[in-house]
Amino acid sequence: MLLGKKRKLGRKIEDMNVGEKLKLTEKIEDKDLLLYLGLTNDGNPLYIQHDFASQTAFEKPVVPNIMLTGIITSAISKYLPGPGSYINEQRLKFVKPVYHYSTIDFLLEIVEIDEKNNLVSVRVEATDENGNTVVEGTVHVNPPQLLNQLATHAMDNF
Repeated sequence: MLLGKKRKLGRKIEDMNVGEKLKLTEKIEDKDLLLYLGLTNDGNPLYIQHDFASQTAFEKPVVPNIMLTGIITSAISKYLPGPGSYINEQRLKFVKPVYHYSTIDFLLEIVEIDEKNNLVSVRVEATDENGNTVVEGTVHVNPPQLLNQLATHAMDNF
């Protein structure tokens, strides 16, 4: 259960360095697509109907770009900088479509740190199993920042 369990926060800005990288690999499975489509009620035939997609320039169903964005934001929330982070801007370009059952390598790299504004810029690049870039861009993140330690100790079990 996620609620009620105390979680360790991600790293603070002063503990981070330009050049830090995170690489992760995700295989897009049917269950992932079905969960997304069920959650959003997005019935775009380009995502699920082989007959329709075969008549388009894509030729087969594609993975919704927001799913790829979700993988990126999840990596930021879990690892770089980690729990307690807040994404305040993202600029992503979806260079090539991603198809069902693709294996995607995501590379996230810290490219700028602004301690004064508690802001980290993370460059994102994702490639498919053929080495083609499918996503590129930048995400601006506020790492965890606790302003009032007394309040956080009093609310550990909130």
